[in-house]
Amino acid sequence: MPEPQTASRHVLDQIAALPASDRPLVICDVDEVILHLISHLERYLTANDLIFLRHSYKFHGNIARRGDETPLSNDDVRRHLVRFFDEESHRQEMVEGADTGLARISENHEVLLLTNLPGAHNKPIRETLLAGFGITYPVLTNSGPKGGAVAALSAGRPAPVVFIDDSPTNHTSVHASLPSATLIQFIADDRFRANVTPEPHIDLLTGDWDETASFIATTLQEA
Repeated sequence: MPEPQTASRHVLDQIAALPASDRPLVICDVDEVILHLISHLERYLTANDLIFLRHSYKFHGNIARRGDETPLSNDDVRRHLVRFFDEESHRQEMVEGADTGLARISENHEVLLLTNLPGAHNKPIRETLLAGFGITYPVLTNSGPKGGAVAALSAGRPAPVVFIDDSPTNHTSVHASLPSATLIQFIADDRFRANVTPEPHIDLLTGDWDETASFIATTLQEA
């Protein structure tokens, strides 16, 4: 298991600015959980004559020029991801049921959104887009695995803290930093979700917000 992480100063400063609360906490990712990512990214890749090599849950080593099986370098993938978010993040569509599912969850939990988002200027764009869908929970931006940020956010909160994210890397990181967390791996794209074998620490693998809200309500009752 990876070593527990420490949150960056950037994240800790955002946490310090949050109002104090002792409500049970749900920490939720945005891309491919609240907002569709894969479908938008595929359109971007097509427009740039690029493809996913397979419906495998990673980007590095999995994007290539059309007609060429050689993956792009990690630097080229990062460059395209930054360009994608700069050019397309304001167009991302909401995953069906995310607004009502989160509203249902927020009746008994505090909801915070923790997103890895390239480009400092993209945070207000994301907040405006989410608000247009009626999703107005605080947005915190992170870089890299999320374990340190989740552990810091959970300090002083009643258990269980619930973490919702699509990324296996982020779930592994959170499990290392906060083993008591309830982990929900939410992947909206059916093809990518079908190719994921959840790790033993995953409590629920889903792409459905009704199932997610019901699972969290049951988890709270049993805690």
